[in-house]
Amino acid sequence: MGCAPSIHVSQSGVIYCRDSDESSSPRQTTGASQGPAAPLHGLFVQTDAADAIPQSRASGPPGAARARRARGELGSGSSAGSAATTCGGRRRHCCSSAEAETQTSYTSVKVLLIFAKEDSQSDGFWWACDRAGYSCNIARTPESALECFLDKHHEIIVIDHRQTRNFDAEAVCRSIRATNPSEHAVILAVVSQASGNYEEASVLPLLHAGFNRRFMENSSIIACYNELIQIEHGEVLSQFKLRACNSVFTALDHCHEAIEITSDDHVIQYVNPAFERMMGYHKGELLGKELAELPKSDKNRADLLDTINTCIKKGKEWQGVYYARRKSGDSIQQHVKITPVIGQGGKIRHFVSLKKLCCTADKNKQILKIHRDSGDNSQTESHSFRYKNRRKESIDVKSISSRGSDAPSLQNRRYPSMARIHSMTIEAPITKVINIINAAQENSPVTVAEALDRVLEILRTTELYSPQLGTKDEDPHTSDLVGGLMTDGLRRLSGNEYVFTKNVHQSHSHLAMPVTINDVPPSIAQLLDNEESWEFNIFELEAVTHKRPLVYLGLKVFSRFGVCEFLHCSETTLRAWLQVIEANYHSSNAYHNSTHAADVLHATAFFLGKERVKGSLDQLDEVAALIAATVHDVDHPGRTNSFLCNAGSELAVLYNDTAVLESHHTALAFQLTVKDSKCNIFKNIDRNHYRTLRQAIIDMVLATEMTKHFEHVNKFVNSINKPIAAEIDGSDCECSPPGKNFPENQTLIKRMMIKCADVANPCRPLDLCIEWAGRISEEYFAQTDEEKRQGLPVVMPVFDRNTCSIPKSQISFIDYFITDMFDAWDAFAHLPTLMQHLADNYKHWKTLDDLKCKSLRLPSDS
Repeated sequence: MGCAPSIHVSQSGVIYCRDSDESSSPRQTTGASQGPAAPLHGLFVQTDAADAIPQSRASGPPGAARARRARGELGSGSSAGSAATTCGGRRRHCCSSAEAETQTSYTSVKVLLIFAKEDSQSDGFWWACDRAGYSCNIARTPESALECFLDKHHEIIVIDHRQTRNFDAEAVCRSIRATNPSEHAVILAVVSQASGNYEEASVLPLLHAGFNRRFMENSSIIACYNELIQIEHGEVLSQFKLRACNSVFTALDHCHEAIEITSDDHVIQYVNPAFERMMGYHKGELLGKELAELPKSDKNRADLLDTINTCIKKGKEWQGVYYARRKSGDSIQQHVKITPVIGQGGKIRHFVSLKKLCCTADKNKQILKIHRDSGDNSQTESHSFRYKNRRKESIDVKSISSRGSDAPSLQNRRYPSMARIHSMTIEAPITKVINIINAAQENSPVTVAEALDRVLEILRTTELYSPQLGTKDEDPHTSDLVGGLMTDGLRRLSGNEYVFTKNVHQSHSHLAMPVTINDVPPSIAQLLDNEESWEFNIFELEAVTHKRPLVYLGLKVFSRFGVCEFLHCSETTLRAWLQVIEANYHSSNAYHNSTHAADVLHATAFFLGKERVKGSLDQLDEVAALIAATVHDVDHPGRTNSFLCNAGSELAVLYNDTAVLESHHTALAFQLTVKDSKCNIFKNIDRNHYRTLRQAIIDMVLATEMTKHFEHVNKFVNSINKPIAAEIDGSDCECSPPGKNFPENQTLIKRMMIKCADVANPCRPLDLCIEWAGRISEEYFAQTDEEKRQGLPVVMPVFDRNTCSIPKSQISFIDYFITDMFDAWDAFAHLPTLMQHLADNYKHWKTLDDLKCKSLRLPSDS
């Protein structure tokens, strides 16, 4: 057998490798040195972690041979390198100023072992460090330990506290704790096992000396390994986070937004310089004070603070507009976002408030005030002029002309511009109508001229197609319903914004889906056999597909209309697309979920089967209509556009409070489609077809937005119904379809079709109508609850779950939105079954309302 080296350290700190005899069975090393010593400089071992837990202190872990070879390779001298390759054992003899080190590349945790002499316990920690992949140093004296720690800043320090004759462990701990880097170190005391005759000693003296933990003597490598791992994932991980605090606070100090951090009981613990500048306080005046001690502005709603506290105490983020009072006494309007910070035990430990000045006239005044306070008079004048120019009522041409010598030229420029405006030849159709009426007024009697004045007033409004509700004895159900569905909510803003967001899931469904329509399970296939009938029960399909009806119905309907053939895509691609779209509907919504999408798809397919509709549209129109129906409410959050606008949601900001949800549905649908080739149903059609198809889909989805409801219905009546009626009255011949060769008419038909499909619930069989009424009411109830919780304007107060009459709300909806629209659609498409259901359902709701019954069914039915 060859010689095995043992490691020795000289007084000078140079580490030597000395050969020793090696036996063949468990590898043992002797302390006898043979031959000259070969120095190994800068012992730094980089090795793989041990493959298994070391079983023998003498032999070391299975990875020890690699570690020893690495040590030999890092040394100098051929004999040392040669000896290292045959090293079968390992011992360390360290003197006062020397330390041995081992490290892997997996972690940055550094461990310092302070043991006066080597024994099984120090070896246990050494090999535990090797297994865990930690960098490990061994020091033999208090002086070398302190020197080593100040050099390397270890995260874990293990001190031998079992014997006092070599050094005082508590004194060593105190000396380390006296240094600045020690605040981030965890110090472990290794103590002797308590004898059975003695009571276990208290840990308090160790804690007072600066130790963090106590470790009962145990040379088992796994015991040492477990202890170190627990420390790493506990105290060390926490210390790593604390080390970043200086960087975090530096970032906060340089942040432009005002930031305030308070404790869970609203005691101010931190404010950044931006907060000091905004509020006019010095941080010394704020730290340690309760928020309640600071002066409040009287411009906030009386219940706003209660609303905020209710929200954040539940662990929810609050965002809105709040008036704060500066030290000078001025009130400033701020956009405030308050985020609760959850700490140990899942409890709220802090609140972080981020504050920005609002862009309002009040803000401008405050900015001017701040500049005056700072003595910047020149900038004050500059700002004053700039902000006045932004406000229409603040300045006119005469005031500009009085400001400087170039005023005459400014004034002279104005009048030629006005003259050019009057002489412009750009003339819209409405301009032509107004000009004709103006000309007619000149030669008309007074009564006619006055009537035409009234006509002009009406024409100049932007709401040409929206009927006006009477002010006397109007039905609150109708008023609230119209207000909630046909306005953007901005007229009712309170100034308190709340960000309402939903996560967008862009993943495929995890349900087992059919590869083709032929692979549909028999129970589902049997239901789908009836999908061409208006009596088709979508809720039975919802139940048997576990709330995923859209994929199955979509495969059947799209197959019937030859969508894959038109798009030149495989059924696999269509299936993947349907899965992605359905996955992005929110099953948690009571109404706006994939079942509603499937219902609208079914109605659209039913309407496309009607002769006059079929004769008016091309196949591209049919494909666009089916796709639009499928995606028309994708990622719907279960709240109305009015809610999102009032809440200042990200979607409302993105789409400028205009057709917020409908714009989002179409945008997301195309994003989901084209992002992955596996579900891109448009990838094989040419560019022109794609653009035409895309525009048709977008137009139809946007048509479902209720603010344009009466515009679409009136245009359809005037452009489609009336010409057909005129043709029928003027001749006995069968009139031709009105859409062919008239793209504008085809667009009106497609809009009307998807609008009717979207709100066809009152025309469904009674049981389905009742179920849909309950679902939409529940969604509106949830919105009202949310608005009250967040202090937002209640868009539809009548939809209070404690007081609402669902029958009355259904009557109002049918009277105001459904009857006229379906009369017009029936006159075109001929839908006697739907109209009979509508009449029957209306009678049902009227009966319930006459009985003052708020439930959905007659007492006899239940």
